[in-house]
Amino acid sequence: MTQELLIPFFMIIALVYCSVGFGGGSSYIALMLLFNFEFQSIPTIALGCNIIVVCSGAFHYIKNKQVNWRLVLPFCLSSIPASYLGASISLEKDVFRAILGGALLLSALKMLFFKAKDYDQTKLPSFYISLFVGSVLGLISGTIGIGGGIFLSPIMYTFRWSHPRFIASTCCLFILFNSCSGLLGQLMKPQGMIQTQKILPLIIAVFVGAQIGAFLSSKKLSPKLLKVITGVLVLFVSLRLLMID
Repeated sequence: MTQELLIPFFMIIALVYCSVGFGGGSSYIALMLLFNFEFQSIPTIALGCNIIVVCSGAFHYIKNKQVNWRLVLPFCLSSIPASYLGASISLEKDVFRAILGGALLLSALKMLFFKAKDYDQTKLPSFYISLFVGSVLGLISGTIGIGGGIFLSPIMYTFRWSHPRFIASTCCLFILFNSCSGLLGQLMKPQGMIQTQKILPLIIAVFVGAQIGAFLSSKKLSPKLLKVITGVLVLFVSLRLLMID
């Protein structure tokens, strides 16, 4: 498979993930691994694409006053330095792939089989719990080069820490801040810098995909359908990663 085939795949991933408030970093990484992309540059490219996709979502949530800053800030305060620290950790390719594949598999199973609960009764987590969760998820996310929304979202839904729309906005901003911090950490590595011409087509692809995804989301496309599509995509990629010899 040639690396040029990544361009339409990246656009589709950005479209689908933007529609549900995520950036798609985990799937970008998985595809680049499957396409035998240069390993050292993978996290940097994925985080850059993440930032482009979630920026439009973050702008939308802030503009429409759908952000609970009391919920968002504690997660981000601890996750930002942790993500930067995680980005400084170098993993062997096989370990990296196994961690990512396992994380994607759990995320896919959650999206496909997790049943929504009654969110009439919600309770914000304590400040210290939010700090702890943010630091742990930030460290993991920075290490493997993603924004961390696929980890934070199921935790927030499981413990009913807010209503779905505020969970979505919290995860979107969490991804944005973590991706910026993680990208900075990746760029500090000797191998973190990459040639612009190598990533420009992918950047354009995710930008176009994100705009289409935002448009579809604004047209009230069924969240359940998007959730199933995303879950199937993530499940397929996770199994492919875990089955590679």
